[in-house]
Amino acid sequence: MKRRIGFALSLLLLFTAAVQPLQAADKEPRKVLSGWIPYYSVKTVLPLVRKLPSAAPNVAGQPVICDASQYGSVENQAIESSYLFANKDLMKEVMPFWFSLKSPTVIRDDYVTGNPSWPMADTVCLMRRAGLQVIPTMTDGTDKLVLSGYLSNATTRTTLVKTIVDLVIKNNFDGIDLDYEGFAFVDGNTSWSKTAPRWISFIKELSVALHANNKLLSVSTPYLYNPNEAQKGYYVYAWADIASSIDRLRIMTYDFSVAKPGPMGPLSWTEKTIQYAISVMPASKVYMGLPGYGRDWITSVKGKCPTSAPPGLIGGAKAATFKMNYAEAKAAIDGAVPTFNEQYSEATYSYTQSYNGLSATGASTACTVNRTVWYQNARSYADRMGLVAKYRIGGAAIWTLGMEEVAATTQIRNAALAIAPDPVVNTMTLEKVDQGSIYYGNLFTVKGVFTLKDKTPIAGLTVTLELKRTNESTWTKIADLVTTNDGTVVTPMTLGANASIRLITAGTWERSESVSIEEKILVKSLIQIDRPVSVSRGTAFAIKAQLLPKLIGKTANLQKNINGKWQNVGVASVSDLNGLFTFTATELKRGVITMRIQVSGDIASEQFAIVIR
Repeated sequence: MKRRIGFALSLLLLFTAAVQPLQAADKEPRKVLSGWIPYYSVKTVLPLVRKLPSAAPNVAGQPVICDASQYGSVENQAIESSYLFANKDLMKEVMPFWFSLKSPTVIRDDYVTGNPSWPMADTVCLMRRAGLQVIPTMTDGTDKLVLSGYLSNATTRTTLVKTIVDLVIKNNFDGIDLDYEGFAFVDGNTSWSKTAPRWISFIKELSVALHANNKLLSVSTPYLYNPNEAQKGYYVYAWADIASSIDRLRIMTYDFSVAKPGPMGPLSWTEKTIQYAISVMPASKVYMGLPGYGRDWITSVKGKCPTSAPPGLIGGAKAATFKMNYAEAKAAIDGAVPTFNEQYSEATYSYTQSYNGLSATGASTACTVNRTVWYQNARSYADRMGLVAKYRIGGAAIWTLGMEEVAATTQIRNAALAIAPDPVVNTMTLEKVDQGSIYYGNLFTVKGVFTLKDKTPIAGLTVTLELKRTNESTWTKIADLVTTNDGTVVTPMTLGANASIRLITAGTWERSESVSIEEKILVKSLIQIDRPVSVSRGTAFAIKAQLLPKLIGKTANLQKNINGKWQNVGVASVSDLNGLFTFTATELKRGVITMRIQVSGDIASEQFAIVIR
């Protein structure tokens, strides 16, 4: 992918088809689509609407809020009709192609270069508004063998891990996608035996650090084959060794033909690398690459071209690239009728350009340029989505999102609907919770019921109980539960502070992921009393009150019930570092007194009696 950054200017000059919202389906499709969004093409998938009023400055690690209320009707209409929002039901994540590694401590921000007046936080926020996880891609921006050298040293490797994790946390990304193509296309294959173990160590260390922060690790690499076969592919990326450490593998199943005319990514070639990938890792981690572009090669030039002809008309010159959504118009301009190659599952055609004019010396001259074009179209996408269904892989990743024609996106949608998982109905109820509140330390019960839409219970389903405290922006796993034969889970729980809880289930090939309604629970304070049962009259006695949760600096009074009214006794007390109040009192008359502790502006303890002898 990194090599195609150089094509950005030519790509941007080509025709871009208008994005048409796709017709809503009767059921939710499987989320099988992902892809890259380069810094120079953000506006092809999202409108650069007016700046968010809340976007500056963004607190590190906290999301910017960009709901509809912050925009006018015109901006919201543009947002909802954009590519990402029109296709959000097909997607759960995107990979913004925004960063480049320069050293163990320096990651270049390419987003700013492409969008100097539009803050990154705003773009990320709109992606989140579409319900998408944001996993930005980082390329290798170092020179030959430099990154391999960094990874060979434990200190620089750890430094690099910290730099990446800090970037993810600071911007509240959902993870990182590594596109380190220098190993494959710059360093040379003689270096792979040394680089591979360094890469494995790096991936394992980065995985631990990211997962400790509930972040994802994705890698994008060229193809690999079974190492037992003669052709191994780019084995430096060591899929089998990193399989347990990564969450996503994006295979760049395109660029099969670059120097010479040929298919972008033959179907059988694509299938073969998928077969190897799923033999070493769960199929759900694997994503197949789809090219949203085609190539146009010069195969030969006859005669001498005039100076008025376009530059670079040489046989074997670097192929021109064009967007898939321009292919139909391009073929018409070229005067050609594309044919579909059944073997490769791609469209192709050849055409001729003739140029007449003057040479540099002023003489009349002419040339004929023969060209060949290959690209994938809607039918190509349909065939490749068949591989997604056949092997039950995670889905497809497009380079780049928004380049494909609408008909190709429709084929993805049709496939996603055909393999749509059964929706899971996730219902959570709370018992022994009074109007959303409980007393500190009191047990309450969380109950979940999980059924299909026809109310058939789902047995043996793993359910995760998650909690989010009031000062947190991310959810924390509390426990994994398993549904019984009637599709239920039941578990007791206590809370020491205000929090929200929910039940979630992960998506599988057969069933969709599910999230219950979020329940917010207010935890009321409790006061535990340590006091004497009886004391002698005229003798000072102490009463201690433990405030739970332990709050420092709260003020409370010891109170006595006199003729039905509560009156303060002695001086107020302030809770110490352990949330403890201490009171001293003296009673001169024999009898039984009724007392309590009243926390200012808060709760009162239960009443208690003391016998005065």
